[in-house]
Amino acid sequence: MLKTLCSKLRRHHLLLRKTLLPNILKPYYYRFLENTLLPDTMKTMDESDVGISCYISNLRGFRGILKQRYSDFIVNEVDLDENVVHLNSLEAPKECSENKDVNISDQLNRSYVTEIESFRSLAGNSDADKLKAFIDELNSGADVSHESIVLSPSSDKSHRTEIHNFFKERLKFLVTDTIDGVEDQSKCVRVRLNNDRNNGRGRSSRKRKDRNDKRYDSRGSDSWPGHLGKFLRFHLFKENKDTQEALNVIAKMLGVQVRSFGFAGTKDKRAVSTQRVCFLVTVFKQQASKLAALNKRLIGIKVGDFCHVKEGLLLGQLYGNRFTITLRGVSAESEDIIKASAVALGKHGFINYFGLQRFGSSSVPTHLIGAALLRGEWKAAVSLILDPREGEKNAISTVREYYKESGDIDGTLRQLPRYLVAEKAILQCLKRSPGNYLQALKAIPRTLRMMYVHSYQSYLWNHAASMRVQKHGFDQVVLGDLVYSKEEYKVKESFVAECEDVNDNNMDDYSNLDEISETDLPEERNIPVKVINEEDLKSGTYTIDDVLLPLPGSRVIYPSNDIGEVYRDLAQKDGISLTETAHKIKEFSITNMTGAYRRVFQKPKDFEWELLSYTDGTIPLAETDFDVIAKSVKRKVIEEDPANGSKELPADSSAISVGGDMLSGKVCEEKINNEAGMQSEKSQSGGNAEESQMALKLSFTLPASCYATMAVRELLKTSTSVAFHKSLND
Repeated sequence: MLKTLCSKLRRHHLLLRKTLLPNILKPYYYRFLENTLLPDTMKTMDESDVGISCYISNLRGFRGILKQRYSDFIVNEVDLDENVVHLNSLEAPKECSENKDVNISDQLNRSYVTEIESFRSLAGNSDADKLKAFIDELNSGADVSHESIVLSPSSDKSHRTEIHNFFKERLKFLVTDTIDGVEDQSKCVRVRLNNDRNNGRGRSSRKRKDRNDKRYDSRGSDSWPGHLGKFLRFHLFKENKDTQEALNVIAKMLGVQVRSFGFAGTKDKRAVSTQRVCFLVTVFKQQASKLAALNKRLIGIKVGDFCHVKEGLLLGQLYGNRFTITLRGVSAESEDIIKASAVALGKHGFINYFGLQRFGSSSVPTHLIGAALLRGEWKAAVSLILDPREGEKNAISTVREYYKESGDIDGTLRQLPRYLVAEKAILQCLKRSPGNYLQALKAIPRTLRMMYVHSYQSYLWNHAASMRVQKHGFDQVVLGDLVYSKEEYKVKESFVAECEDVNDNNMDDYSNLDEISETDLPEERNIPVKVINEEDLKSGTYTIDDVLLPLPGSRVIYPSNDIGEVYRDLAQKDGISLTETAHKIKEFSITNMTGAYRRVFQKPKDFEWELLSYTDGTIPLAETDFDVIAKSVKRKVIEEDPANGSKELPADSSAISVGGDMLSGKVCEEKINNEAGMQSEKSQSGGNAEESQMALKLSFTLPASCYATMAVRELLKTSTSVAFHKSLND
């Protein structure tokens, strides 16, 4: 009966929204819809469940759809120098393309008289004659793939280096290394055919261990040009893919492990994003030209802006992100409400909550698993991870039900998708050690298992932030608040950015194992923090923008006012002590974590906004980096051949490959959005293309760890959950 009632209410809601309500909806109406109407199809986590319950402004909210299309959410990384990272070029620069693979067959059947004579002046007649004889034998067609020549001994390292460089520059089909000479302290240069160019797959090749030999230096760091940095840095552009997924694709194409790549932070999956990535080229010899060549094969991924640098990238090495967000289907009682809300966001900012992504998207929030770990309830934590969940895809739900009923580990492992990393790790361990639940939890990759505990810390922080706003408002500092000490803050500012969450994340998407790095809550020295006293209030030195709240740990202090009690009371209700550990497992104990601090209020930097009108909901309203490149290429083609200017070219020039077919970016996104259920029935059926709708485009920069969705929430005064915004498309 309840299900029938919910269905009727849903139909009534759809009728009202399409006819009467678009201009008069209030925030509490949407809260009612989310809590009452959505559960008959899928149980979702509510923002209030994780402490997200307040707003800064008292302005009325309005209707707007977040991420109706993934191109409505554009993210550009901002480096530590506060430069916005863009994809500007897909070409490898000349200095990166000089060292190309050598085709040995093209190099043979030559006498190399000039090169041999140059070598003679460098190494002497004896070695030059040896080299000439070796090249002549190669040209005769003889198999010399396992033969080598050893040059005269030399104790002069600089001379040997000259010889190595000669072959690298003049005779690239040969490779050299250094071996011990007959006499003490002497060394000899050995020369052979560069079989590594064939990747060891030629008919004459043998494994190095079978040759009882060491690798020649064609692959080591000694062979890398000294004027180039050892790391190849490039900009990664991706559409509707998370960072780990995109790098997995690139690594597979290059034949390297994905951990070879370094990056500062992961970006949203349902978005278009650009970020920096680094690769140690001196080990893997992957040049920019090889990476650039992948662009023809990559789908929804592009790489470019190559350069060599001396140092790689580590998680947390970024200032933040530049967001360009388009809210579609915007409607309110009047345009003035929308404009006033946008102005207020730029002026006052938003409450710096940890967004819903921090707590996962399933009916089992990750902070509940974290709480079980902190209590030392290992079996309960395993059950929370493995047991069936409401609202999950049928295929996954069936597998979970199968394991719960049968206990068949092998059968369950065969059915589990690869991306359920935690589940697979636990089951594999339980297969080896039945009943050892703690060991099974430790089998989960550390970055992922620590997410659960960090999620609980975020849960406490959110509740404390809401209580701070409810009791003391958002316009003044009060006695007992925490702030960074003005005297030392400037010295520590860069450290603060590192101690916060790297990026928005979805903890149920286990392919993103590095979305929160260990720099999230670093176990380092305390950040200088002080408690506001009467003298501080009188001096007016500190403002509301300075107010902090701690992420619980052993080295943080808590507000000396009533907000400090919020932490202890809430943790106590969950059976957790913030000062004593319930077990001896350090990594699952708050008392063994340093903790950190986070600003309660955050203002967007370089904030811009504009209202747009559109009739075709399938056309992107913001340009991506690749759109800009495509337009530039199109202009260049027309300039080179004016006749092309008369041809009718598609408005969307960003052609990318989908399933082997070449489709425009617009058509590709249409397909993906439809599959994700984010397109409205009207868009899918064609609808009235002439009906004008309104969109609000926002652009702003946030420091690392700040959630752009929380800024959007402050505008709309509605939930940011995916399920809720999908419902707006019905």
